[in-house]
Amino acid sequence: MKAIKLTSVCLLLLLFSSCKKDNENWINLIDKDLSQWDIWLGIPHKSSGIKGYENVENVRGGHPPLGLGNKKNIFSVIEEDGEQLIKITGEIFGALVSKQEFENYHLSFQVKWGEKKWAPRLKATRNNGLLYHSIGDFGEGLWNTWMTSLEFEVEETNFGDFITINDKNVRAECPATKRESGKYHFDENAPLKLFSWAESVGRCFKSEDFEKPFGEWNTVELITFKNTSIHIVNGHVVNVVYNPEFFNGTEWVPMVKGKLQFQSEAAETYFKNVKIKSITEIDEPFKKYLK
Repeated sequence: MKAIKLTSVCLLLLLFSSCKKDNENWINLIDKDLSQWDIWLGIPHKSSGIKGYENVENVRGGHPPLGLGNKKNIFSVIEEDGEQLIKITGEIFGALVSKQEFENYHLSFQVKWGEKKWAPRLKATRNNGLLYHSIGDFGEGLWNTWMTSLEFEVEETNFGDFITINDKNVRAECPATKRESGKYHFDENAPLKLFSWAESVGRCFKSEDFEKPFGEWNTVELITFKNTSIHIVNGHVVNVVYNPEFFNGTEWVPMVKGKLQFQSEAAETYFKNVKIKSITEIDEPFKKYLK
């Protein structure tokens, strides 16, 4: 009996040690100064009241971006119930850009919507996505605002959609089925389809809507390993992306690493528990998605 008890204690200690080690592998990406991030702001709408942009309606081009800096405190860290939250006002299109590049990782965070919306999306759904495998210069991918990247969409009713960011120069594959709406949705049993704006279809919609009611926290996870990216919303796999590539002017090259970007896109949004860890393999039950 003593040997059995000792063995049980050892197993418990080993389990605790393993859990502790796993927890220590997570890196917290939030601090009060956002020291692990750069801030890039695109073209402000005239409603922002910024000098030099008093007549700007089109925030998607034709004007210079504001560039590096945090004018009007678009991105900040606040405290709520003892937790640090990233607050994105959304007033100016922009990006919170990680200073570090990441490859083969598991990213996790929680997100909820605020009340405020801004022009030019006052009547549109709230939308502040996550862009990953971001490469190139600030603002080079889209509208002088976001880097070339892959998007894990965070939008009302469309959590987990996949979108290519850089006109016709980014492509990837998703198993997808075309529905009556004419849109392609993730279907793990479907054949792979190429998504690229060069093919007129650069967006693969999520399989189902697992977003929680307005004002509640949603848990978002992104697992990327080699040529595969898995989009997870509140514990459900809603999209899987394969073989992402970027055309560098000469050839197509794999997009398997890069910076992270959190968007500011005209909607007040809050993020918390933003953390990341490196992985050397994909855990069960996600291994089945590897090809």
